[in-house]
Amino acid sequence: MAEPTTTTTEPAPAKGERLSLGSGPGRLLVWLYGVFTVGAGSRAAVQLIAQYDRAPLSYILSAVSAVVYAVILFSLVRGGEKARRVGQFCCCLELLGVLGVGAWTLLEPSAFPDATVWSGFGYGYLFIPVLLPVTGLLWLRRGRRAG
Repeated sequence: MAEPTTTTTEPAPAKGERLSLGSGPGRLLVWLYGVFTVGAGSRAAVQLIAQYDRAPLSYILSAVSAVVYAVILFSLVRGGEKARRVGQFCCCLELLGVLGVGAWTLLEPSAFPDATVWSGFGYGYLFIPVLLPVTGLLWLRRGRRAG
């Protein structure tokens, strides 16, 4: 007779307790989204103020990416089911942005005199911008199972 197997999983949060998304391996995501929020946001702010006429589309897209990064960062830190869903939506938006802008920059480079965070699928950032939303989606999907 076979004995039942048990698996160890994280305990589900008690009622009213938030699902932790920024703990364990999620801390790396929090750190990366924090760096990208500050990096993309500060770069876009300087470019929008000092060089707007040079490449407005590039700078606006960099600012949009910073906002998306900030919302995902907030979702990971906040935790909970609602934050997880917001984070998933924003990771999907981020992935679509990286793929869309990445393809656009390759097909029509003249539209982007200056690079964005998402140009060339994140080539200037070691392709982290294309890997980050995929990793984020996987982590947030795992968070649902834990909760």
